[in-house]
Amino acid sequence: MTNTAETAQRLSMRVNWVIERACVLLMVLLVLDVWLGILVRYVVPIQITFTEELARYLMIWMALLAVSCGIAHREHIGVTMIFERFPPRMRRWLAVGFDLVGLAFFGLLLFYGMGFFERGFRQVTMIYAIPKAYANAAVPVASLICCIQLILVGVRDFLTFGKTVSSQAGA
Repeated sequence: MTNTAETAQRLSMRVNWVIERACVLLMVLLVLDVWLGILVRYVVPIQITFTEELARYLMIWMALLAVSCGIAHREHIGVTMIFERFPPRMRRWLAVGFDLVGLAFFGLLLFYGMGFFERGFRQVTMIYAIPKAYANAAVPVASLICCIQLILVGVRDFLTFGKTVSSQAGA
């Protein structure tokens, strides 16, 4: 593997390490929040109303951040059956094309997500009465991380094409 490919791999795995731990933390908080909601609804008659809204926002953040983890390990949705029928040289450029399409998609999502984020400061949540921008920020933040991961794994895969991508992704 070249120095550039190794650097891209190392950076991708560092970003992924942070995001995976953030997703685990969000999942733990989500499970605790849902259990609290069940407990106060059916067992202990306490008026706690925030659990449903918090669960919604935790799930949105976790799901959107997890997309970049799939990209880092090349476990995102892809049509490998068609991809594998092409000769290796053509596959390399086809992979670049797929990465560029993904980059364009997440770039647009980032661009329009920023507007979504900004408009969130003019709206408040029902229970907390805080700006929806904090929940809406998940879209541009996750999109930016996905763009970064697509660039890093694209560089890694392009420079090391022909070697097993899955063994590199787990390194």
